[in-house]
Amino acid sequence: MTLHLPRQPKSQADVKTGALQDWVRALEAMAPIARNPERVLSDVIAELAQAHGSAPALLSTRESFTYRELSERANRYGRWALAQNLAKGDAVALVMPNRPEYAAIWLGITSVGGVVSLINTNLRSGALAHCLNIVTPKHVIVDAELLDALDSANGQIEFQPKVWSHGTEVFRRIDREIESFSGAPLAAAEKRHVTISDRALHVYTSGTTGLPKAANVSHRRLLQWSFWFAGLMNTGPDDRMYDCLPMYHSVGGVVAIGALLARGGSVAIREKFSAKEFWSDIARWDCTLFQYIGELCRYLANETEVPTHHRLRIACGNGLRANVWEKFQQKFHIPRILEFYAATEANVSLYNVEGKIGAIGKVPPFLKHRSPLALVKLDHAHDEPVRGADGFCIRCVMDEAGEALGRIEEGPAHGHAFEGYTDGAATEKKILRDVFERGDAWFRTGDLVRQDAGGFCYFVDRIGETFRWKGENVSASEVAAALSEFPGILEATVYGVPVPGAEGAAGMAELVTDGPLDFTQLHAHLAERLPAYAQPLFLRIQDRIAVTGTFKHQKADLVRESFDPAATPDATYFCDPNARAYVQIDTALFERIQTGTIRL
Repeated sequence: MTLHLPRQPKSQADVKTGALQDWVRALEAMAPIARNPERVLSDVIAELAQAHGSAPALLSTRESFTYRELSERANRYGRWALAQNLAKGDAVALVMPNRPEYAAIWLGITSVGGVVSLINTNLRSGALAHCLNIVTPKHVIVDAELLDALDSANGQIEFQPKVWSHGTEVFRRIDREIESFSGAPLAAAEKRHVTISDRALHVYTSGTTGLPKAANVSHRRLLQWSFWFAGLMNTGPDDRMYDCLPMYHSVGGVVAIGALLARGGSVAIREKFSAKEFWSDIARWDCTLFQYIGELCRYLANETEVPTHHRLRIACGNGLRANVWEKFQQKFHIPRILEFYAATEANVSLYNVEGKIGAIGKVPPFLKHRSPLALVKLDHAHDEPVRGADGFCIRCVMDEAGEALGRIEEGPAHGHAFEGYTDGAATEKKILRDVFERGDAWFRTGDLVRQDAGGFCYFVDRIGETFRWKGENVSASEVAAALSEFPGILEATVYGVPVPGAEGAAGMAELVTDGPLDFTQLHAHLAERLPAYAQPLFLRIQDRIAVTGTFKHQKADLVRESFDPAATPDATYFCDPNARAYVQIDTALFERIQTGTIRL
């Protein structure tokens, strides 16, 4: 194994040539999907098992499968589903930590027309019951490690699914049950008529602004995600992906796996991300690819360990901030970062194949006629697009942040269809109609994006994360980025809090630090980088920031507790304009802010 040394900067011509090759490979990889409507992902795995069955497919410390073993395991689960009389479209909920068996289960059940609901393993009680209730699965498969979680939802589940346990005898044990079924390819008489238009999975939204929704994911989307990324990353049999993202999420559970399996490569699966063990895992499994979420790269960049060798050639993912990107790539000598923008249910996506630091991607000129992307002006007071005198939405000008929309094409055969959620009302809320002409329909991403003169797009914020203070719109993510550049701040999340007697919401930040901060220097640092209205008025220091299973910050409790020192044991601070520093809030200062004695 060898350490990749920093490369010489590529010329502009080389960058353009490489980007064009990426796009061509991705488009060519996607072409066969529509031509073979009865070929789903499990069929692709079966073909590879026939061609080189002994090659490694999925690897972990729990178990490992060759392509032949993965296909056989999936066939057993397919026959189990048939034996349970699982009708086409019936749901099976899967509550299991990351492991190769996870993929075998859903590949097998979906191959015969079942729909597998991928349940967030962090959920408990009412939140878990909600995710089950909205898909009403006929069966629930629960791992031995998560029996307590399922038990916590008892009494709140509104139906009676049949529960199967994996790795324990508490319920009927499915990992032993399937051993009674053959792993041979299903005969024609056994197969159901399953096409790429049929639903395969339920993948849940994170629920950061409410209870999760179950997004419908068809077999077509599974193939599109797999082959598109296989083309962009030019994966092959010699490649190995390191996947430490949750497999109940579309990136960790489909993209990271499918992009390698589609081309005969292999995937090393870790149950949970560990910054301290990351590089030893990369070396141990001899990985060439790594699937990230931006926060993981920040955690790694803050670690002191630098590996002496690795074979990583690409880190692929989304949410990598510009200030972390350069540090991460240079510190660990990563030859290429492939950043993209997408969401499980969205019909629009962007890809930064050129490697422009901070950008989420662009639409190349030769694909503009196929692109469904539009950026429209947003009324931040109501979180709704602005409409002109003609009743239509108004497109943003260059470098103006607006909501990203994706044009919805009619019919399931279109790549830009919106497959929606199990909740019809929730589906309708994401559709904006009569946008640029009567009768058109566009998917609302809920994201603010801006585009520069070169066509590159940049993520600005989530709608609802932007708050209004002093009559100006403040981007929480931009403030968090400025805070994260200050020495000693390891992590920051920003949100708006109401202040008595003041309009809008004042900026507040929760910080994780590696020691005491110089609050005078921090004040000066922010004053250099942010306009006065965007500088956070309040700070709160904690040991850790609560996140979802996909590392999104949870802010609801923080907003509720606000800057009241009695609501939390954490130290809270106020931006004192006279001292030009942040000062700790005590009861007396809190009362002065509450009563309006201090002018904000």
